[in-house]
Amino acid sequence: MESDDDFYMNGANESGEDDFYSEGDDDAGAMATYDDDSDADDAGYEFIGHDSDDSVDFTSHSHRQNYTILSEVDIRQRQEDDITRISTVLSISEAEAGILLCHYNWNVSKIHDEWFADEEKVRWSVGLLDKRAVPFPDGSEMTCGICFDNYPCDLLHAAACDHPFCNSCWSGYISTAINDGPGCLMLRCPDPSCAAVVGQDMINALASAEDREKYSRYFIRSYVEDNRKTKWCPAPGCDYAVDFNFDSGNYDVTCHCSYSFCWNCSEEAHRPVDCETVAKWILKNSAESENMNWILANSKPCPKCKRPIEKNHGCMHMTCTPPCKFEFCWLCLGAWTDHGEVTGGYYACNRYETAKKEGTFDEEEKRRELAKLSVEKYTHYYERWATNQLSRQKAMADLQQMQSVHVSQTS
Repeated sequence: MESDDDFYMNGANESGEDDFYSEGDDDAGAMATYDDDSDADDAGYEFIGHDSDDSVDFTSHSHRQNYTILSEVDIRQRQEDDITRISTVLSISEAEAGILLCHYNWNVSKIHDEWFADEEKVRWSVGLLDKRAVPFPDGSEMTCGICFDNYPCDLLHAAACDHPFCNSCWSGYISTAINDGPGCLMLRCPDPSCAAVVGQDMINALASAEDREKYSRYFIRSYVEDNRKTKWCPAPGCDYAVDFNFDSGNYDVTCHCSYSFCWNCSEEAHRPVDCETVAKWILKNSAESENMNWILANSKPCPKCKRPIEKNHGCMHMTCTPPCKFEFCWLCLGAWTDHGEVTGGYYACNRYETAKKEGTFDEEEKRRELAKLSVEKYTHYYERWATNQLSRQKAMADLQQMQSVHVSQTS
C-alpha cells in the first residue's frame, strides 16, 4: 500500500494528460511546500525539562485552536448575551433586540452602525414600529380583522399597530407560519398592508406549546445558519456547532463527536489537498462520465441496434441479445455472413487488418484506447483512496469502541 504522501505526489507529478489528476509542476511544488509546513505544524514538539519562556510559547502556539465547538447550551448563552447587549445599548425590549439580530444575521456591529446612522430607517425596514398608533379602548368590543366576529378588547391582540385580531385567529396564523419554516422568525402582522413585525413575546403568549418549541428550534438554528462565522458539524446525528476564526489559514476542524472536516468546503478533512481538487475528485467519483468512459473502453455498439456489447472471452463471432440477434465480427463490426476461413476464421479478421492499415479505424481506436487509459488511471487512484477510507473508518470505529467500552470498564 502506498503512503498518503506517495499518493499525492504521484497524482501531482503525473505528466501528459490534460485532466484534473495532473496539476503541473507549479502546483506540485506548492503542494509539497504546504505538506512540509503541515508536518511541522502537526509535530507539536514539547521541550521537556527546559524552563525557558521560548519553549512554553512554542508549545502553546502549536496547539492553538482557531475554532470553538458550541453545544446547544453554549448557543443559547451566546444568543442571550447578544440580545442583552443590543437591548441595553439601543434601549429597546429584548423581543425587539431578538428581531433585530435575526434580521441582521446576528451581526451586532452592523446593527450598531445602521441604528445610530438612521434609527427610523432601520425600524421601518425591520418592522419595529415605535408605538401603537391607536390604543384599544377600555371596556368595549372590537371586530377581529380575520373572522369578523366581535370580541372584548381583552381577547384581542395586535402587534405594534392598530390591527386587532382574536386569540384564535392569531393562534392559527402563527401555527401556519411556524409550520412553513424559519420564515416565521420575521413574521409580520396578518393585515396585508401592515409591516409590523410579530415578536417572540407574542409567540409565547398566543402559540401552542408545540409551536413554541418549533419556534425556539428555528431561533437557535438561525444563530448558526445565518451567521457566516458558525456552521453545524456535518457529521450525521451531531448537534454541535463550530464558531470559526478566519485569522488562520488552517481550515481543519475536529468536533467533539470526533469527526474531522474542512470548514471551507464542509467535506472531510483533506489537508494538504486544496478544496477545489477535493470537489473535482468527489464529482469524478459520482459523475456519469466515468460510466460512459468504461462503456466506451470495454464495449462496442451492435452495428444493427447500437446497444453496447462487452466481449470478455472467446472468438470474434458475436451475437447480439434478443430481439436483435444480429451476428457480426467483433473486430470490423461487419456481418458474420461475410466472414469465414477466407477472412481469417473465428479468431482473426483480414478485413479489419486491411482497414486498419488504410487508416479507416484509426480515429475510433484512438478514442477507445484513450478512454481505456483514463479508466485504468482512475481505477488505480480510486482503489487506493477507497482502501485508505476503509482503514480510517475502521480506526475511528476502534477508537469509539475503546472510549465507550474499555474506558468505562476501567473507571
